[in-house]
Amino acid sequence: MWFTVACSFLVALALVPNSHAGLPLVATTWRFTNATLRAYQSLTVGEFYPIDALVEGCSVCEREQCDGTVGFGGSPDENGETTLDALLMDGSTMDVGAVAALREVKHAAEVAKHVLRNTEHTLLAGSQATDFALMMGFRRESLQTVSSRTMWRQWRANHCQPNFWKNVMPSPSMSCGPYEPVSANEVNHKSPPPADRTKFTFGRYNHDTISMIVIDQSGHVVAGTSTNGARHKIPGRVGDSPIPGAGAYADSEVGAAVATGDGDVMMRFLPALLAVEGMRNGLDPAEAGQRAIARIAKYYPAFMGGIVVATKDGHHGAACHGMEEFPYSVADASDQIQELTVKCL
Repeated sequence: MWFTVACSFLVALALVPNSHAGLPLVATTWRFTNATLRAYQSLTVGEFYPIDALVEGCSVCEREQCDGTVGFGGSPDENGETTLDALLMDGSTMDVGAVAALREVKHAAEVAKHVLRNTEHTLLAGSQATDFALMMGFRRESLQTVSSRTMWRQWRANHCQPNFWKNVMPSPSMSCGPYEPVSANEVNHKSPPPADRTKFTFGRYNHDTISMIVIDQSGHVVAGTSTNGARHKIPGRVGDSPIPGAGAYADSEVGAAVATGDGDVMMRFLPALLAVEGMRNGLDPAEAGQRAIARIAKYYPAFMGGIVVATKDGHHGAACHGMEEFPYSVADASDQIQELTVKCL
């Protein structure tokens, strides 16, 4: 559903740890202001339910291929295929709909909405998720583009560097496989150094998940994500984005949190859940986010990631690690779209 909006929005820039202008609220990772505005307009002018407004916002980035990391035509895996992850969580019912490693269907957030509304399941994955989408009326189409094919060919020409393999032979440092596992005995004797996650250049153009919080005037909290995952991932890889508590978590009694970054590491700590529970225990949004991020950094000091956190009444903040700063965008009762920035840990 498309509609014309009579109201206009100003864009404000700020560097703040916490902010509040009241409900309704849409808060989005990165500078995805078009998506933020679309969700806010859907919620306020279009009078959509919060989950539908959330899908409308995420779908903007899927269509516009935000930073090449959301939607079709980005982040090819080792076979050159783009696959999609998405999640929606309703903080009033605690229902979740998610898809992971979705193939050959462009509208991941919309498919996740059908999982939420038309099944008793939480997560569908891979080719079977595609089959489900086709039953729901979606169209099968290639997610490759000239850009993604070129990216993949350049990676192959560079001896498949970087990649996500370890403890295999031949050495993945100069090989495109196929690989065989190194025995545990060989690994223990050789004592290989830990994987250097900095070589993956996480950040803009890689791992820029759109993660969004939507809260309507009544305090109905929802949250969700959409991404095409890690560039040159091993086929079948799923990151944090479609995992409840990792990529997003919502609870209308408390608020919500959404994450972005090195999903393989972040999903091991459920930072979105940690942040929401931090607020439940009295922390403000920025501090709740900082503590969740610090938990990860304790074990993975080189990881890169950010988190946006909001209370049920519209207070919001963010935290990050491994970058100089982390931007997020907000639309709220101030009638402004704000591009806010936090300094990282």
